[in-house]
Amino acid sequence: MNHFVEQISSDKAAVRIDVYGGPEREHIVEDDTFLSYRLAMVKFSKEVTKECPGIIWNYDKKVKNIAYTGGQLILDGFWEEGELNKIMVSMLAGEMDKNSLHPMHSSSVRYRGKTILLVGGENNHGKSMSQLEGCRRGGSIFSTETTVTDDTGLALYGSKNVYIRKRAKGTERTDLPNQDEGVAIFFDKEPELKNYDEPCNIDLAILPSIDGHFATQVSRMIVFEACYQTYHSLMNFFGLNQLLCGETGLVMPIIDTDARRQERGRFCKRFAEGRPYYLIRAKTPQLLFDEVDKILDTL
Repeated sequence: MNHFVEQISSDKAAVRIDVYGGPEREHIVEDDTFLSYRLAMVKFSKEVTKECPGIIWNYDKKVKNIAYTGGQLILDGFWEEGELNKIMVSMLAGEMDKNSLHPMHSSSVRYRGKTILLVGGENNHGKSMSQLEGCRRGGSIFSTETTVTDDTGLALYGSKNVYIRKRAKGTERTDLPNQDEGVAIFFDKEPELKNYDEPCNIDLAILPSIDGHFATQVSRMIVFEACYQTYHSLMNFFGLNQLLCGETGLVMPIIDTDARRQERGRFCKRFAEGRPYYLIRAKTPQLLFDEVDKILDTL
């Protein structure tokens, strides 16, 4: 029986994956597009540092199943590449959380000497287009889909893929907007994209809401609203709403604990109290960023 071992990591967080059976392989997945898009700085390595596997995949089992027990995720049977990508996102995010690395569903742009966090929040309407507008005005990308902070709220690093144009089986989403179409609607040409890679304080958090019918509205968010939207952005990675396989109805098991959830809530409170949060509704990213400029003039 083949026994393949590989480790995925982001900074100091790592998950070991052991595969028993199945064909010989070079990597756990050949297509890691979704994993790389959803999490930041993910590395694959044959040099394993974890003594125990976080994921055990019994490839040759005849009945497909998933279970989380004793701190390990057990997979039975054949799993599609996209399904594995989603599983690895949740498991690695959990390890990041244990290591005081907080992946947040958000974009961020370095603009006018400040770092602006564009929060995905509950509805996720417009963070990517808002970021592109910030770049059009001379800003730089710090993160695109995920921003990783430490316990103090310092932004350490982030994902850099602006678009996801390929989705492996198990990650298909026809309901999500075509990003190229969005760029064509709001911009005469794609803005120049420059990266900013130095760790930085997040000076301002914006919850963008772009809809062609919205009148412009700017609202300073109270601490509860800011915590609520931040918590949604953190919990986005833990798979609580993830259906993994439509054919079998299998869902992502609960890999979280009450203690970690409570600590995550306390982090949200500290983070929300540490910087101003605004909701900005606008018809276009240009109108939205006009309001961002006004707010920056007051900081």
